[in-house]
Amino acid sequence: MVFSSLSFLYLFLPITILLYFICKNRTYRNTVLLIASILFYAWGEPKFVILMLLASFVAYIGGLLIHRLDRPGSMGLRKAVFIITCILLVSNLFIFKYLNFTIDNIELLFGKNLNVAHLVLPIGISFYTFQILSYVIDLYKHSVRVQKNYFYLTLYVCFFPQLIAGPIVRYQTIEDEILHRKESLKDITEGARRFIIGLAKKVLIANTVANISVIIYEGNASVYGSFFYWIAAISYALQIYFDFSGYSDMAIGLGRIFGFHFLENFDYPYTSLSITEFWRRWHISLSTWFRDYIYIPLGGNRVGKIRHIINILIVWCLTGFWHGAQWNFIIWGLYYGVLLILEKQCFHKILHKLPKIIRYLYTAFFVLIGWVIFNLVDFTQMLSALEMMFSFAPTDWVAVVTENSEILNGIIFLPLAIIAMFPWAKKIQFKNSSATELVKNILCAILLLLCILFILSSSYNPFIYFRF
Repeated sequence: MVFSSLSFLYLFLPITILLYFICKNRTYRNTVLLIASILFYAWGEPKFVILMLLASFVAYIGGLLIHRLDRPGSMGLRKAVFIITCILLVSNLFIFKYLNFTIDNIELLFGKNLNVAHLVLPIGISFYTFQILSYVIDLYKHSVRVQKNYFYLTLYVCFFPQLIAGPIVRYQTIEDEILHRKESLKDITEGARRFIIGLAKKVLIANTVANISVIIYEGNASVYGSFFYWIAAISYALQIYFDFSGYSDMAIGLGRIFGFHFLENFDYPYTSLSITEFWRRWHISLSTWFRDYIYIPLGGNRVGKIRHIINILIVWCLTGFWHGAQWNFIIWGLYYGVLLILEKQCFHKILHKLPKIIRYLYTAFFVLIGWVIFNLVDFTQMLSALEMMFSFAPTDWVAVVTENSEILNGIIFLPLAIIAMFPWAKKIQFKNSSATELVKNILCAILLLLCILFILSSSYNPFIYFRF
């Protein structure tokens, strides 16, 4: 089930909200959310619900043992339990997400067919595994308290707003809110508005520009020429941003309706003036996860120059691999690792002396190239697309106009997407008054109506990050 589906908007969400607020007891409300979350996941992946519940159980038992062994004389055993728990969780992720990739490459390398059946990738496994790992690691480091109730820990893991595609919510963020949150009319109203804004990002922008890059990459390169290959890169960059940030907005909004306050996951990344800044603004929950649990434990930047470079490359190789079991994702991760090394080690000071427009164009250029690498799994197709972008090949405008009306329909929405990627709303100062609230609610109601109309008239509605 996806947030932008009619079954979610008209059936699942209203029923869940109704049942939730009918209950007055915190335990009953948490029970409603837990059952709803399991049903939400089972809607599309019924056989993998058990896998998610087992992963939660491993973390629950491991957490209890880590807590009970936290005493003098048991530290070695405590560390062993921690390592075993992490290995079990990572192994689960590896088997279902990376085993196929590993077997395929072994077969290719040795020229043998191992005759191993391919496993289906459980939706959202990367997100909920990282959430579970953050709980276990933080518990081991004494950053959070042990959760002695298995069902509450499971609620944290499978809470439906962020279950499928993030943001990656750490246990310490909602540790107290599981039992002690307070819902308010303000939170419900602002949460609903945030959800609608995210839905609009997804339905009105991401979905409308989504087919541009697909049609161009699958079409005749001699027809589109270099110009449209740049348009394809731009359209995919806008699609993935509004698709993923829209989902994050909806997740944050839904969480707030139920009294949970998730951290922000995007901060207008396409306004960045460096690659370093871009990754402080894009998918913040993933970037900070790798920073806190991989980069800093490796030594971060508190080591020698060579070791620092190695640390960056390790983190970005893992970041790329986290996104998918394909070589293009590893290349994409290393691509950013190299760019960040160059910025930090070579031209950091020079970059800050350049005019802002130059820094912006520099960042946009390399980000666009990165999205081409990210988007195209087939290595030959990727190289061909990059070559077309820099070959100055002419465009057959007559063929494009007469044969590809769907592209032209999508391009109409590109200016809207470009305008919407800047923080215009942040610069507008709204007075806190009942009239302002009324205007906001009316605008959101109009947006919701437009979204429903677009959903009814469109057949394209997946979220890109569901496959990660």
